[in-house]
Amino acid sequence: MSKQPLNFLCVSTYFKGEDFLKSVKAEGNNVYLLTKKKLDKEPWPWESIDDTFYIEEWNQNDVANGIAYKFRTIKFDRFVALDDFDVEKVALLREHFRMPGMGRTTAHYFRDKLAMRMKALEEGVNVPEFTDLFNNDSINDYADRVSPPWLIKPRMEASATGIKKIQCKDELWQVINDLGDERDNYLVEKFAPGDVYHVDGLNVDGKVVFARVSKYLDTPFEVAHGGGIFRSASSKIGSKEEKGLQKMNASVMKAFGMQFGASHTEFIQSKATGELFFLETSSRVGGANLAEMVEAASGVNLWGEWAKIEAANLRKKTYKLPKINNQYAGIVVSLSRFEHPDTSSFTDKEIVWRMNKAWHIGLIVVSDSSERVLELLDQYTERIGKEFHASLPAPDKSL
Repeated sequence: MSKQPLNFLCVSTYFKGEDFLKSVKAEGNNVYLLTKKKLDKEPWPWESIDDTFYIEEWNQNDVANGIAYKFRTIKFDRFVALDDFDVEKVALLREHFRMPGMGRTTAHYFRDKLAMRMKALEEGVNVPEFTDLFNNDSINDYADRVSPPWLIKPRMEASATGIKKIQCKDELWQVINDLGDERDNYLVEKFAPGDVYHVDGLNVDGKVVFARVSKYLDTPFEVAHGGGIFRSASSKIGSKEEKGLQKMNASVMKAFGMQFGASHTEFIQSKATGELFFLETSSRVGGANLAEMVEAASGVNLWGEWAKIEAANLRKKTYKLPKINNQYAGIVVSLSRFEHPDTSSFTDKEIVWRMNKAWHIGLIVVSDSSERVLELLDQYTERIGKEFHASLPAPDKSL
């Protein structure tokens, strides 16, 4: 393929992926952004964007018609979904316009929690015991066979949104009945207390070329539903858990057919048995500023490298991973009771990033010592809790 610029249509109905857009442009390509009109005042990297297409709300047919019109004068080479909620929408667009990349079937494994679990189970990947909510007899059999507590989860939401903890069979049926005609969009699975890990990676030609294992110091469910403070930290490189999660992540990527791009995958380690279970995955860079934490520890900018992988794939070139650092990083983020919290009293030399977002406070630290990272996160969490922290109830969705 010639060196002429490639045309990337980047789709994001949320404000994210700035480094992806910058990297695509820096590689000498053209960047077209499709986003919602209400996001037109966000600080997108406008200098890296050749044109922007706005929608009020997503209507698949209208979007396809609009792209078809633009396609008459712009020969798009790649469609990219920058946010989890856009993955399936863009997969449908790829199939309609016969574009390279992940189609709807594969995309479903990275969006639909039921599809994820069924495919993982089929491929021999350990998952918590679960069932769909299609058939009454199957639900009763599950509730009689698998001891509570359970979690009811929406199949298509991201993070801990819409998850409800269930303590008994009667409560389970109450929630299912309340869901009414929406029940087929949920699943129920065994809740087992444990440590939740995330593996943030890059994939090329069907193989994991980079992955960094980290642990949530409080689970996303606890933070979302308990109004807590979000924390994550790099896992000890070479530890038993880290090696096991690297292997398990590679198995999930292979099972789900990930060919190239970024991924964010979550696992849980049972407190009772130490066993590792797959929870969920996504074909995107992790949210909650985890990309910044990974970059602080490894030197790898996941958004930027994902863009380079996409371009290399289109040009039939070999992608080369940058030099990797083996340091440790940690992040702490909280809602703040101050609109613009002053973090100047946090003075440790390990601080490499401070959140700049209204009504939020956040810090990232980096060190050669994982123990030092955890020590700082504990100190900061205590201070933030006393001096800054605010909380809001978790969104309940239709539960």
